[in-house]
Amino acid sequence: MHHPKTHARRRFFTLAAMAAGALTFLSGAAIAQSDAWPARQLKLVVPFPAGGSTDSVGRLLAAELSKELGQTVVVENKGGANGNIGSDMVAKAAPDGYTLLLSGVGSNAISYAVYQNMPYRNSDFAHISLLATGPNVLVANNDFPGKTFADFIKLARENPGKYTHASSGSGSSGHLAMEMLKQDAKIDLVHVPYKGGAAAITDIIGGRVSVLFLNQDALLPQVTSGKLRALAVASAKRNPAYPDTPTVAESGFPGFSAESWFGLSAPAKTPPAVIQKLNQATVKALSSPEIRQKLESVGFVVVADDPKSFSAFVDAEIAKWGKAAKASGAKLD
Repeated sequence: MHHPKTHARRRFFTLAAMAAGALTFLSGAAIAQSDAWPARQLKLVVPFPAGGSTDSVGRLLAAELSKELGQTVVVENKGGANGNIGSDMVAKAAPDGYTLLLSGVGSNAISYAVYQNMPYRNSDFAHISLLATGPNVLVANNDFPGKTFADFIKLARENPGKYTHASSGSGSSGHLAMEMLKQDAKIDLVHVPYKGGAAAITDIIGGRVSVLFLNQDALLPQVTSGKLRALAVASAKRNPAYPDTPTVAESGFPGFSAESWFGLSAPAKTPPAVIQKLNQATVKALSSPEIRQKLESVGFVVVADDPKSFSAFVDAEIAKWGKAAKASGAKLD
């Protein structure tokens, strides 16, 4: 017959062992969680409507990531407020690696400076990788008297307030790119904001506005077909899709750069091991010849870097666009 004391002692040891095991299990669970990740379908939130640049980059990435991760990555378009609505949704999502954001220059850099009441901050995100960059391109309609970028600057200086510049919207990267140029070149043009790039392109082809700063992929068909004339690209180096178009930087404004970019981000507290896996999968996805060909054919430069580099890049972008927004006085509600 067991002594009651021995029995109690044995039970105590069993409980103690279970408790210790539970602790080990908990720390192990965090590791196992990232080992088991991804165990189900992932959602990539594209914070813009279907059909634009952001959407096409998102769909290309989702298809490749699905192959790399062995789980379906579904694109969910959540447009509104220049990308802020979809971005906010991811900022507040569970940090489990199953909800991702196709981050970009508007919602993850410019918005902080132009919106009065931002529902999220940069610190709400864990940035995974910069995917690709593409310059804003300055185009003129064919009736514009200046044939080159130098002509444009000269005409604008001689005729303050005479010429108009279109943009895809107030606070867009094209709008602020021109604000930066206006400061650097000391020129004065009248801003005509449109609701999106397509409407701005229609009006510049029709001669209703003089010049337009817009993403390279949106303008490529018009420039290639000769409907619009490219005066300069706003990247640090010349763009492969616009080989004969000089950069603003090489045309007398060294250091000038106004590029759109796309990245992959997740909610801030996503486990580091999951971020690491996502980064590796993204870098592999972007090395796929099919993705590269599709992006490069419309003038995107594929990057694929690491979380540390991308986070530093986002910080620098927030500072740069913030300065431009302040100077322009662009404010949105």
